[in-house]
Amino acid sequence: MQQPALGAVAINGIGKAYRLYDKKWGRAAEWLGAKDQHHLHWVLRDISLQVSPGEAIGIIGENGAGKSTLLKLITGVSRPSAGHIALGGQVSALLELGIGFNDMFTGRQNALDMLRLTGASDADAPALIEDIQAFADLGEYFEFPVRTYSSGMQCRLAFATATAVRPDVLIVDEALAVGDVFFQQRCFDRIQGFRESGTTLLFVSHSVSAVYALCDRAVLLRDGGIVADGEPRTVIDLYNAQVVAKTSGQGLTVIAETQPATAVIEDGTQEPTT
Repeated sequence: MQQPALGAVAINGIGKAYRLYDKKWGRAAEWLGAKDQHHLHWVLRDISLQVSPGEAIGIIGENGAGKSTLLKLITGVSRPSAGHIALGGQVSALLELGIGFNDMFTGRQNALDMLRLTGASDADAPALIEDIQAFADLGEYFEFPVRTYSSGMQCRLAFATATAVRPDVLIVDEALAVGDVFFQQRCFDRIQGFRESGTTLLFVSHSVSAVYALCDRAVLLRDGGIVADGEPRTVIDLYNAQVVAKTSGQGLTVIAETQPATAVIEDGTQEPTT
């Protein structure tokens, strides 16, 4: 696959499947040469997205729709079962809270280790650590082991470290929901600053207001596939209709993915989503 431009993301036909075994000894039997004892459960199937440099995309959907799995495939935390992904430039990701941290190390030590993993030079490290310490605002806890941190403190350290250097592509998975409202605003301000400087953003969130504020495009996932891809308000309206239909005990089928999108509730009612 051709390398995309700096800040671009090219996702072509990716899918993710897990092997499920009906019997406890199924995996061992396969190792010993028996015929397949498993079936495949597809979490994602045939996902294709082309993200332009500097574009901000909000990825929404109900729990279990495949949002976090998609981001893990993009960042390389997990490998796709099908398809190809190509990223242009430096990527910084904030996925599961505190992922990659060593609980026994202090905040400073963890921050320094994460900077080294991103390729920051030893010459740049002191200034970056100073920025991380100031942004995370952990006080004396910056010198304490991470095991003593609350979830909110881990969130502060993780975000400050992941964004110490402006990346070409920033990937955020619902991590900001843990921090307090004041820290969330600081995070939004930093992301907005990155966007103005040309950073591409992939943002998973259940917060409609956050998607409105940060994104100029939204993608709705359902049952491991893309249901809609377009202007945030249109896609979010469709998502809200999907939630209402589910809570009311009725089904929802998308009959048009063009804007304005239209949903049909199983009783036959047509509900425009704009």
